Amino acid sequence: MATFQYIAKDASGNETRGQIEAGDRNSAIAAVRAQGLFPTALGEVKRAATPQPAAQKKAAPKRGGAPAAPAAKKGGLNMELNIKLPSWMRGRIKTKVLTQFTRQLATLVNAGLPLMRGIEVLKRQMKDAQMREALDGIGENIAAGGTFSESLTAYPKIFDNLYVNMVKAGEAGGVLEVVLGRLAEFAEKSEKIKNKVKGAMIYPIVVLVAAVGITAFLLVTVIPKFKQVFADMLGGAELPAITQFVIDASDWVQHNYITIAIGVVVLIVLKKIVGKTEKGATMFDWLSLRMPVTGTLVQRTAVSRVTRTLGTLLSSGVPILQSLMIVRDTTGNRIVSNSLQDVHDAVKEGEGMTVPLSQCWVFPPMVVSMVEVGEETGALAEMLTRIANTYDDEVDNAVAGMTAAIEPALIIVLAVVVGTIVVAMFLPMIKIIQSVSGGGA
Repeated sequence: MATFQYIAKDASGNETRGQIEAGDRNSAIAAVRAQGLFPTALGEVKRAATPQPAAQKKAAPKRGGAPAAPAAKKGGLNMELNIKLPSWMRGRIKTKVLTQFTRQLATLVNAGLPLMRGIEVLKRQMKDAQMREALDGIGENIAAGGTFSESLTAYPKIFDNLYVNMVKAGEAGGVLEVVLGRLAEFAEKSEKIKNKVKGAMIYPIVVLVAAVGITAFLLVTVIPKFKQVFADMLGGAELPAITQFVIDASDWVQHNYITIAIGVVVLIVLKKIVGKTEKGATMFDWLSLRMPVTGTLVQRTAVSRVTRTLGTLLSSGVPILQSLMIVRDTTGNRIVSNSLQDVHDAVKEGEGMTVPLSQCWVFPPMVVSMVEVGEETGALAEMLTRIANTYDDEVDNAVAGMTAAIEPALIIVLAVVVGTIVVAMFLPMIKIIQSVSGGGA
């Protein structure tokens, strides 16, 4: 029989620590759960051999260094958190990798597999080096007596504040597998919306780049040759106004292409600099919500993200004030963040969410009304999820409408630009043909 030290939560979320004897790790976990507790960390107590300490140090490596049984101090369990974060691992990983890990871990835990065992299984099959290194550190931390949520905080570039707080709420309520499932579902839906928006913008960007490239090619390469032909054939005669305009534009581009390139770079740098200031970032966020074509899409996406995140947090047991702060920091838009700060302040004073939400034009009256109903009926989390589902459909419709409107508009613009250049070059050619025909007669 071995002795295991555990940290567990009871049904009320209170933390309990103690020791239990069992034949193996799985039996120890089962025994803890039989007491009505939810184990969050469990490690075997290594008892020091008193006769020959030096011999023990030599024998320690032969035990295999299992991550579930860290070295002990004075016969107890070493509860010190010890996670090493390599410098190369400070970057972010792909959302798809994190979503897949969360979904798989939720499935394993829901099937009754201990958390440590689930992490070990996923670590062995993880292909992403950064995620695999993180799981190794998380496993060591849990084996040393830390909770899962405490272990996640050592990797903020992988597990954000939303993820950590939901896991913490799941541990407190003994429903970690449920919370992990909600996290995976949240990430999947968020990624789906993001991919739809990106996909809708691919075609317009391709057409726009093609239009700029074709126009630049004609102005730099084709127009100068026509200019020389017109000078030789017309002998300096006056050209049509549209032709002269195109030739002047071509001359300006040829003589100022360096200035144009520098100007583009300067504009990009200025946008980056201004965007880092509070006023500049707020202005850009306001413009993104007010743009004629894309503004509606950005607004609906923001409402969907806010309501889904807040609904997921509340349904997972995170307190409303803490949930509002998390959502405020994850919106990505300062206009929305400021309105959520007002909501937080109102709720903190004992008021409802309806009034401050109604004062922000980003949230439509329908959203405000549904939130009010949710507050009155005590089903706010469910109502927020319904709003998010509704606005996911709205985003789909907005993407389809925007694509349908932008595609023909860009084609028309491209046709007008290229057509103008073609007509401008064709008009003098008619005059040249007429003069040649007249001279031949």
